[in-house]
Amino acid sequence: QVQVVESGGGLVQPGGSLRLSCTASGSVFSIYTMGWYRQAPGKQRELVGTISSRENTNYADSVKGRFTIARDNAKNTVYLQMNSLKPEDTAVYYCNARFTLLNIPQDYWGQGTQVTVSS
Repeated sequence: QVQVVESGGGLVQPGGSLRLSCTASGSVFSIYTMGWYRQAPGKQRELVGTISSRENTNYADSVKGRFTIARDNAKNTVYLQMNSLKPEDTAVYYCNARFTLLNIPQDYWGQGTQVTVSS
């Protein structure tokens, strides 16, 4: 079982910045593909971005150029740096840890952290 815990959410003004952190348990964190997702009220959960074990990143069009994902394998932690925040970025942000076991994807989720962008 992999434990995933997010932190760093809060209230920020439009145009501001925030950094989320996510820690996942396990001695093989380096092989996990880590992802950030978000869910706004009344909407489906959507992908924000991912970072592979080789540190290849992928972002949703809505956050490209504003958000950056990085990982520190020594700390079992992945980060989501969010700049130039907009009110539409308001959502609960979830961290996902994924790896493949016997060709079956294994997904583990955190409980989420609230990000509110408002003046």
